Amino acid sequence: MNRIFKATILLLLLTSGVAVAQDRPKVLPADQEIPLKYGAERLGKRQDADMKKFRDNRLGAFIHWGLYAIPGGEWNGKVYNGAAEWLKSWAKVPADEWLALMDQWNPEKFDAKAWAKMAKQMGVKYVKITTKHHEGFCLWPSKYSPYTVAQTPYKKDLLGEMVKAYNDEGIDVHFYFSVMDWSHPDYRYSIKTKEDEEAMARFFEFTDNQLKELATRYPTVKDFWFDGTWDASIYKNGWWTAHVEKMLKELIPGVTINSRLRADDYGKRHFDSNGHLMGDYESGYERRLPDPVKDLKVTRWDWEACMTVPENQWGYHKDWSLSYVKTPLEVLERIVHAVSMGGNMVVNFGPQADGDFRPEEKELAKFIGKWMDKYGECIYGCDYAGWDKQAWGYYTRKGDDVYMVVFNAPYSKKLTVKVPKGTKVVKATVLNGNEVDVVETTRNEYNVSMPSRDPGEPFVIKLQIEKDSSTIDKYRDALT
Repeated sequence: MNRIFKATILLLLLTSGVAVAQDRPKVLPADQEIPLKYGAERLGKRQDADMKKFRDNRLGAFIHWGLYAIPGGEWNGKVYNGAAEWLKSWAKVPADEWLALMDQWNPEKFDAKAWAKMAKQMGVKYVKITTKHHEGFCLWPSKYSPYTVAQTPYKKDLLGEMVKAYNDEGIDVHFYFSVMDWSHPDYRYSIKTKEDEEAMARFFEFTDNQLKELATRYPTVKDFWFDGTWDASIYKNGWWTAHVEKMLKELIPGVTINSRLRADDYGKRHFDSNGHLMGDYESGYERRLPDPVKDLKVTRWDWEACMTVPENQWGYHKDWSLSYVKTPLEVLERIVHAVSMGGNMVVNFGPQADGDFRPEEKELAKFIGKWMDKYGECIYGCDYAGWDKQAWGYYTRKGDDVYMVVFNAPYSKKLTVKVPKGTKVVKATVLNGNEVDVVETTRNEYNVSMPSRDPGEPFVIKLQIEKDSSTIDKYRDALT
């Protein structure tokens, strides 16, 4: 099959409505790529200072807060196990009835400064805030929608208060924005008629205006994290997603945009039809991490995972007992695991309707913060080490420093370390502790001793390494 014929077949598949896998498409050889107007704008990682800061931050928090916090997963006496922010859909609540919840929106316990201090103590470097979720309720006084905080008993600009408070604590602010909007009469899930086209044209203009408003009203925003872009009305208008990315980057130089916004000429999302990442980082990892084997190529581009504490709750739900709730230790391990594969991790919080956090979330923030205060050196600014993973935990790396993050201490009290060829471990030191013994056991393999006193928590050993590709191999291969 010649190259031209292969490209023709691919084009037919893309345009015929045949389902083509959206995640992790195969990257086409350069000479087989098809021309795209709305595909990836670059190959590889962004290397500017703003993207480097996004990457180095590594740990973030997510805030899902909206009208859905008022019913908290319950409607007309029935508790729904699905995600609380989708309650309108689960309970089939009419839009006008749902938006009437605005009359009850008055978070008297909300204190932006206290929220920011909690995030600071947790050790997060950035916070993603739901400016508007699918329900259409805006946490800022948008002049383009009647469904905003300005029309509630609270009246004040919640988003503005949060931006200032987090920035004052040195924390970057990212904006979550749902394109899908259940409150807007012009939104369409698909476009089947001329009237649908005209409605979506009005909706795109409305959305452009809201995004421009956010970018100009809050110019310190560092990132836009888009959601609600999976409907055919959006992904079959790849031109608009490319336009939005360009518009925001012109308004705020250096801003980052997630891959979930983007679609190309043929409706491919996240990755274009040639297999290249669109946007600045991959945002397909929701409540999961990349597979450490199949997806290891994520190290070729920036990516970010986000996680809930209950199994399936982003917004506030009254009853966490309806699903599994992660322990603080499990949350910590997912943070470390993400960084060990070269990604960021964002931990979600769903504030109550009164503006306070539930006790479990406060305790989680304290636990993570206490650990980060002692061992954060192995998280901030760190990346994939490229060493064979061991059962005791994870590696992270910062330049020539390699960190062992130990979650599963072996009974032998010896931690196996396998290094790449030409690498030598010369010293091992427990962070906030003493040096421990390092013994070479065989070719490219060492035993690192456990600290003499059990830390009683996941701990970190920092390795000092040397590279010398000219080292003479003193080991003989086995004769088999």
